[in-house]
Amino acid sequence: MNADCPFCQPAEVLLENELAFVIRDRYPASPGHLLILPQRHVADWFDTTADERHAMFDLADKAKALLNAEFRPDGYNLGINVGEAAGQTVFHVHLHLIPRYRGDVANPRGGVRGVIPDKQNY
Repeated sequence: MNADCPFCQPAEVLLENELAFVIRDRYPASPGHLLILPQRHVADWFDTTADERHAMFDLADKAKALLNAEFRPDGYNLGINVGEAAGQTVFHVHLHLIPRYRGDVANPRGGVRGVIPDKQNY
C-alpha cells in the first residue's frame, strides 16, 4: 500500500481475487472502461510477478463478461502504459479494458497503434 496512490485505496472494487482487483476508470475513454490492477503497489508491469499477471488476466476475462452483460460492446482494447514516455500518469500498474462500439471513432483501424497517430493506419 502507498498512501499517496489513488489506486491503493479504491472507493469501489467491482471484482477481486487474492492478487488483483477491478475498478471503474474515473476518466473513461468509453462507457464501461475498467482498470485491472495488482493488489500490491508496483509501478512497472515488468516488475509484476507471473502470479500477479495471471491474476490480472483472470479478472480481465471476468470483467469482460460483466461488460458484455451491462454494455454489449462490439469490441475491446486492452492496454498498459509503462513509464512516463508511454503515457503512464499513475505509477501503480493498471491494465485498461476499454469497451469499443461501432462508430465510436471514424476509423478504428490500427487500434492501439493509435498511441502513435502516424502509425495507426498502415
